[in-house]
Amino acid sequence: MSRSIPLRSVQTIAVLAVTQLIGWGTTFDMLGVMGRVIAPDLGLPNEVVFGGLSIMMVVSALVSPTTGRLLARHGAARVLAASSITFTIGLLLLSAAHGLVVYALAWIAIGAGGAFGLSAPAYTAVVERAGPDSKRVIAILMLFTGLSSAIFWPILSQLNATVGWRMTFLICAALQFFVCLPLHLFALPKPITFTADGSTEQETPVPLSPTGQRKAFLLIAAATTISTFVTFGVSPSLLEIFRQSGASHALALQLGSARGVIGISARFLDMLLGRRGNPILSAAMGVSLMVSSFLMMLVIPPSTPLLITFILLYGFGSGVMTVARALLPLALFSPREFGLQSARLSLPQNLANAIAPVVFTAILDRAGAGTAIATCAALAVISLGFVLMLAAQVKAAARVYEPA
Repeated sequence: MSRSIPLRSVQTIAVLAVTQLIGWGTTFDMLGVMGRVIAPDLGLPNEVVFGGLSIMMVVSALVSPTTGRLLARHGAARVLAASSITFTIGLLLLSAAHGLVVYALAWIAIGAGGAFGLSAPAYTAVVERAGPDSKRVIAILMLFTGLSSAIFWPILSQLNATVGWRMTFLICAALQFFVCLPLHLFALPKPITFTADGSTEQETPVPLSPTGQRKAFLLIAAATTISTFVTFGVSPSLLEIFRQSGASHALALQLGSARGVIGISARFLDMLLGRRGNPILSAAMGVSLMVSSFLMMLVIPPSTPLLITFILLYGFGSGVMTVARALLPLALFSPREFGLQSARLSLPQNLANAIAPVVFTAILDRAGAGTAIATCAALAVISLGFVLMLAAQVKAAARVYEPA
């Protein structure tokens, strides 16, 4: 069987890669460059300015159930188009902000745009158009979206130096309205038209009862929420963890930069596996690598080889888990249900993302790197337990429905 990608899938990847890069780069990733630039002009402390990301995550979480219903009713293209409009409004408000109120309103709008346009709705658009090849197409798309900060940080920095931060946000708004909106409305291929019996659209990968589906959803929600809490909590604290573990400033920076590259390289795994990939197995492998990395840091005395090994295991494990989080609903639910279930999962995940950096920063500052790593290890073990429970449930359901 050929491993070539159908033309409609290539078109889907091209459109969504552009819009997701712009979506992440002009919103979530943007404050990494612009936060400390705009804080003095707004008269706000840096921590308040960066609190915009927490607002974004909380609002995205609260809007996610509505997003799921809209995806099921109207399809991904219209929901993605709504995100482009909502992002435009938020970025226009940012460009006009002079104080806390308008700044907060801007991030509320951006949070709603995030629910309508980032991750789950884009993956739903893939499932609607790629059918059985959705796993590989999503993995390929995630290779591009993982580069958003690498692409947009230098662009935003140069724009700010050239035209100032307010005009930079106006340009970002223009990208959303004049690039992303038309692409979402007119450039995405039409969704797959199913045959008269409609069986492909309704077919579930695993024959679960309604009660079994609810249990599977809760297990996925628990496993992915805990794992994303760990990764979002650790990421902004990695340099401090390395520093407290004896790394020099230069080594800490090198290791921190390497994590991103390793995480993106891990996404090639699901891309190469394509339809043969198993998101549950990927999740188990990813979380197991994370557990191993944390336990190793706890039991082995700090050294440069230890830190290098840690970043290899943690970076690859968290990268694999990032893809598995996106694909797990596709392993349990029908293509028709994918958008609804993915959006429902975004509620606890985004709430975890919002509070994780604050919690881990407090642990690190008050109890030190050892306690922070032990907390990560314990949470990762719990997440692995939920993944293994999910695997056992799927195996049992498949055994029950095996033909005699």
